[in-house]
Amino acid sequence: MIVSGYLRRLGLAALLDAPPSADGLRALHRAHVERVPYEVLDVWLGRATPLAPGASARRIAAGRGGYCFHLNGAFHLLARTLGYDVTRHVGGVQGHDSEPGVTANHLVLTVRGLPDDGNPGGEWLVDLGLGDGLHEPIPLVAGTYRQGPFVYGLRASAVAPGGWRLDHDPRGSFLGMDFGPAATGMSAFTAMHEHLTTSSESGFVRVATVQRRDASGVDMLRGLVLTRVGQGRRSVTLDTARDYYAALADVFGLTLDDVDAGERERLFHRVRAAHETWLAASAAATPTTTPAATPATVSATVSATAPAVAPLARPAAAPSPAPSPA
Repeated sequence: MIVSGYLRRLGLAALLDAPPSADGLRALHRAHVERVPYEVLDVWLGRATPLAPGASARRIAAGRGGYCFHLNGAFHLLARTLGYDVTRHVGGVQGHDSEPGVTANHLVLTVRGLPDDGNPGGEWLVDLGLGDGLHEPIPLVAGTYRQGPFVYGLRASAVAPGGWRLDHDPRGSFLGMDFGPAATGMSAFTAMHEHLTTSSESGFVRVATVQRRDASGVDMLRGLVLTRVGQGRRSVTLDTARDYYAALADVFGLTLDDVDAGERERLFHRVRAAHETWLAASAAATPTTTPAATPATVSATVSATAPAVAPLARPAAAPSPAPSPA
């Protein structure tokens, strides 16, 4: 049964027969973002990833992660099966170099009917697919919410009438996210899913990204640069395939049991080639009168202008401070 395996992955098998509750929702959300990473490695492996929630749930139960269409899509199925009143919405993530809008580059969830002392109205914003976003659900009530080192703001959206705007912490990897009030099906994301996983303009195609949120911060792997953001920020470059795959397993819980030795070798080669292209572009863009840039400090504009290489016959660029939408 998919749900049983899914809950075992989350370490919450005991919730299979538990009634819906605000505490249960918080436990599910925390476990999901801590144990199921935001990752786009299948794009770099040349594998298609179905949009169907059942396929995403099986993928998670088998030990993999995904991006918002997979993560929130599967969680919608899980929560609904457990009896939660959960709704999907069309959203739009705003990066540091874009305008706000409900572009369908993000799937958002809300849950209602779970009042508690901190949220008497009982409606919650739930989002497992923002990488360095929420660690727990937050009340669907305008206000400011601190979770570990990050502070989020929730307010009425200026671009989605009747909808909401989540403002990220200033240190976050994106500016914010808007979503409309209407319920939607998965078909609303079909075209964007195709774009995000195949287009040379997609950040998923340009940067091999993995992220994992916990109570005290977030771990991020962009290309070969592993960064921890919490009370401070520190980065290290993973120079070898051994270090790269050890980080995937130890930091993100991705043992990649479904990836054979040949695929691992090709994946690392592609990621390293993109990293080297980024370093070359960074060096060319850095004035000789200033210290050389590092992978942790190169700006997004350098990423956008980096020469292309062709992993999987697609352009790839440097790791960027801003993640791909969704």
